[in-house]
Amino acid sequence: MSAIAVGMIGIGLLLLLFLLGMPVAFAMVFVGLLGFAYLTDPGPALSLLALDIWEQFSSYPLSVIPMFILMGTFAFASGISKRLYNTAYCWTGQMRGGLTVATVLACAGFAAICGSTAATAATMGKIALPEMKKYKYDNTLATGTVAAAGTLGILIPPSTVLIVYGILIEESIGKLFIAGILPGILLSLSFMAVVALLCFRNPNLGPAGVPTSWREKLRATTGIIEAVLLFLLAIGGLFLGWFSPTQAGAIGAGGALIIGLARRQLNWRTFFEAGQEALRTSCMVLFIITGAVIFGHFMAVSTIPFILAGWIGQLSIPPMAVMAVLICIYFIGGFFMDSMALIVVTIPIFFPVVMKLGFDPIWFGVIIVLVAEMGVITPPVGVNVFVIKGIAPDVPLFVIFRGILPFLAALIIVTVIILFFPQIATFLPGFVAY
Repeated sequence: MSAIAVGMIGIGLLLLLFLLGMPVAFAMVFVGLLGFAYLTDPGPALSLLALDIWEQFSSYPLSVIPMFILMGTFAFASGISKRLYNTAYCWTGQMRGGLTVATVLACAGFAAICGSTAATAATMGKIALPEMKKYKYDNTLATGTVAAAGTLGILIPPSTVLIVYGILIEESIGKLFIAGILPGILLSLSFMAVVALLCFRNPNLGPAGVPTSWREKLRATTGIIEAVLLFLLAIGGLFLGWFSPTQAGAIGAGGALIIGLARRQLNWRTFFEAGQEALRTSCMVLFIITGAVIFGHFMAVSTIPFILAGWIGQLSIPPMAVMAVLICIYFIGGFFMDSMALIVVTIPIFFPVVMKLGFDPIWFGVIIVLVAEMGVITPPVGVNVFVIKGIAPDVPLFVIFRGILPFLAALIIVTVIILFFPQIATFLPGFVAY
């Protein structure tokens, strides 16, 4: 059997294991090891397995992942997320749809210190949904907004998906982080525009809340100071070249810990719970990366990525048309796979194609993160939708999915804008030292 045929069978087996519910990391290790052993020899395959596991779990660059994840869990335990929402609520709550605008703003702020879409949606859902229910907001608008705004967690830095992407392609994580800032702001504004448009057409979707005085607004604004300081300290220091990515994450985690202790929000119980959550999430991501590396070796010896790159390079269609095809593949793949799994499985196959066509790898990273965001709010996987369903069990799933449709349209529009105006993603990274 040819190497290409073995590679295609391996990809099919991997997808089958995903559908059967096998954990993503273990499925990639199993298929990668089996395929590599078949195409080479069992002895080298087992040696490579041991070497890959050791290299990934002892890799200094990968230590950036647990640092930023720990920063997010400490920030949540310190009550920063609730203060962010209260600030946004005081400024926008008295407008039509004001609570949903406040939710988008709070999600954007928490995304700047978290890095996970599910964590952002879960955190803000627990805070915002009871408030919106109290003011009789339409369930479709309320749940759809939280699910969609939660996707900002993997675009606005720090982003665990961009970290993994940077490690897989050996690109500067600092530049990838900074590349997500302007697209993240643009997407946040787009979500707020969607809310404003929906509530303009039907004011009953989001009734105005209780007005607040300027004194109350100014007093509430102090609630964002901690998040801003953490972001400026970690991401700003990374931007200016003061810290490496791992150092930036460690300093951010330390800052969040100090804030929690200073506000007396952290005790031994919440400290250990935050640490355990960070450990579980970090191990999951590291196992996925290890599985992706092993599967990538199998793909390399199958020669599929190189043949695909050569074939696409010979097509008489514009490079942007090829990129449109790749985006459609990621969009459809997001219906069935988790965003992290989709990226780590496909990067070894598609990245050589992207490089052959001469596209900027940082810009491409932002594009696939935007498309991956669509995957976390579309059926049947739709992780964020199921997170919100867990918080609001009385709301039917179809109502939440219906609520995300206008925000999905905004995501598609922003993706198209950045597709044709790549400078939005590539401008700021030119100033980054790391």
